[in-house]
Formats: sequence, structure tokens, C-alpha cells
Amino acid sequence: MTQVHATAIVSPHAELAADVQVGPYAVIGPDVEIGPGCRIDSHAVVEGPTRMGARNVVHPHAAIGRDPQDRKFRPGEDSRLEIGDDNTIREFVTINRGTREGGGVTRVGNNCWLMASVHVAHDCILGDDVVMANFASVAGHVRVGNHVTMAGFSGAHQFCRIGDYSFVGIYAGITRDVPPYVMVAGQPPRPRGVNIIGLRRHGFDAGQRSNIERAYRTLFRKQLGRAEAIEIIAEAAREQPELKLLTEFLAESGRGLLR
Repeated sequence: MTQVHATAIVSPHAELAADVQVGPYAVIGPDVEIGPGCRIDSHAVVEGPTRMGARNVVHPHAAIGRDPQDRKFRPGEDSRLEIGDDNTIREFVTINRGTREGGGVTRVGNNCWLMASVHVAHDCILGDDVVMANFASVAGHVRVGNHVTMAGFSGAHQFCRIGDYSFVGIYAGITRDVPPYVMVAGQPPRPRGVNIIGLRRHGFDAGQRSNIERAYRTLFRKQLGRAEAIEIIAEAAREQPELKLLTEFLAESGRGLLR
């Protein structure tokens, strides 16, 4: 049976799976769906519309699914939050719902690890296996790819994109797009090479890592125009499928690349 502490407040219009645990003084509002195996710890707040998948853990004092921090937002807008499976949401994390102008949805994928005091703003999209260390923040409309790590106190400006398998260093303030596989660090942040450790952890072999490093040098180290660099990488991607992520990202980059 669902285990709801006597001091918790759960709306009769919320839907909780049979084995959900809700701790002392937690608050779960209407139009919230929480899937099997989830745990909502003491003093956490989950408001809706929010859909949460299976086996998520929300630690004390997190605020999930509350109104977006956007002055243009008006009550009654089509605005929701979608959270996948197996996510860890630590103390004081805030994840806001979407806005009408941003598409109406904020989305968190699967197996993400959001450490204490992380902020995920309205209309952000987080992929799978994203790690955001303490106090990392993403402003509205930011898209974070799969297997991304953001170190403590790092942040991303509105509408930026952070590509798959990239790494953002401590205190880095991202103002332009970070391509897949790239490690950025410093103040202001600059590309510092390929995220080799991350690639090893995710099973990229030596040949694939070498191909990615070669593409990185083409993009950031050779004195080439962006269009020429993209053309060279796209040609290599015909026989090196690991570069397809990079070419697709570069073709869609709207804010320009962090350099």
C-alpha cells in the first residue's frame, strides 16, 4: 500500500502508484501523477501538472513542478513538467514547469542525478544520465543532451544547448552552445579538449576517441571557417558514425559555438 505519513498533505486529485512513499510534511498537489517505486521525502513539494515515472527519489525540501519564474507566465497556461524514471533529486532542487511561449513543458529524462540546490528552469529539456552537481543551474529553454556532466556552480544562459557526452567545469557560465563530446572550463569558459574520461566510461573505444579528437581539432584548433570545418567533419562521419552526433548538432546550432 501507499505509505503516506500522517503529517503529509496529498491532494485527492493526485494519482500515486500503490507503493509510493510520502514523508512527513511533504505536499503533493492536484494533477500530479507519481509512478511506482517513488519516494517523496519530508518537506518536499510536488505541484502539477506533473507526471513522474518510476523509482524516482525526491529528497527533503525540493520544490518540483511549481510555476515558472517567468514574468510573462499567467495562471491557467498550458504548463507541465514531465520526469522519467530512476532520477535522484536532492535537497532544495527546484524544477519549474514550462510556459506557453516555450512549448509548455519542462522535461527531465531517465537516471539523472541532480545534486543539492540545482535549478532547472521553465521549458528546459534534460536528456538521460545527466549529472548536475551542487548549485548548477540552467536558465529557461536550455537543452541538455544525454550523459552530460555539469560541475558545481556552473550555469547555462537561456536557449543554450549542451551536447551529448560533454562536460561543463566548475563555475563555468555557458553563453553559447557546447558541442557533443567537448569539455569546457574556465572563466570565461573555453573548450579544453574532448571529454575523454566520459567517453571511456560510456564504452567508446580508442579508435572512436581518436576520431572524435581529430574532429575537435578540426573545429577548434585549425584556422578554418565554421562551414569548412563542418564540411570536413561531415565527410569523415560517413565512415565514423560517432561523429554523426557532432554534425547534427552543428547543423542545428542557433546561438553559435562556445569558443
